Amino acid sequence: MTWQSLQADLSSAGYVASDDLAMALFLAVTLGKPLLLEGPAGVGKTQIAKTLAELQGAKLIRLQCYEGLDASHAIYEWNYQRQLLSIRAAAEDHKPSDEIEDHIFSEKFLLQRPLLEAIRQEKPAVLLIDEIDRADEEFEAYLLEVLSDFQITIPEIGTIEAKTRPHVILTANGARDLSDALRRRCLYNFVDYPDRRTEMAILARRCPDIEARLAEQIVGFVQALRREELEKKPGIAEMLDWAAALAGLGVNDLADDPVQTQATLVCLLKTERDRAAVPKEVQQRLAGKAA
Repeated sequence: MTWQSLQADLSSAGYVASDDLAMALFLAVTLGKPLLLEGPAGVGKTQIAKTLAELQGAKLIRLQCYEGLDASHAIYEWNYQRQLLSIRAAAEDHKPSDEIEDHIFSEKFLLQRPLLEAIRQEKPAVLLIDEIDRADEEFEAYLLEVLSDFQITIPEIGTIEAKTRPHVILTANGARDLSDALRRRCLYNFVDYPDRRTEMAILARRCPDIEARLAEQIVGFVQALRREELEKKPGIAEMLDWAAALAGLGVNDLADDPVQTQATLVCLLKTERDRAAVPKEVQQRLAGKAA
């Protein structure tokens, strides 16, 4: 496999990747290194992990990060209810405390969370660590052991080494700076909004039935809209939703029914402030440029 063939495979699966992104993903797979993808929301960072899993025929294991995420939700935790029931049953049988402790802290009572699940797969999985910048800095320290040695230490059991090394993709939207230690362990690519040619190719792949003129208008409008002062610029997913909405309404030209076109902007504008920033006059101006 070459990076060009990987790029072609991604395209066949509906994901149009730039040369830089295809090369970064190819090297991550080839070298067994985690890949850190940064960029604005909605540019396809999460989707590339899903597409890679599809191409590899691998299980996709997703860890959605958030503030306050800790090891018990990301790596493992004990099944406390089953442990309590087992302790009660063992006490009734008058078993020694050491024997009880060894029993309840065995793998039978271990609940695998995404990181532990990923390294215990018989076939390499795709591990998506989504929005790592939303997690606390403390959580990054938990990741270092996994990303460095692909092993996890459980005090009651010991060190569990990976059966296979997962393909790890981390995404970040710039919520905070990531540590140098984490960056050192990853390959890196910045995924930006696509240029016009690339976005046209994405639309053609995902919505092949849309007429060429309308496709040109949709991409031109969305690209112009992203240059406006918005809180939440529309990403690729929003563009595709809008295209599907317009096609479903039988729209052939953005200028045919400005009132209807304005109403469909609910697909693109996701905050009240952004809706107010694109009144009918702005919508018509952008539509005129896109025509």
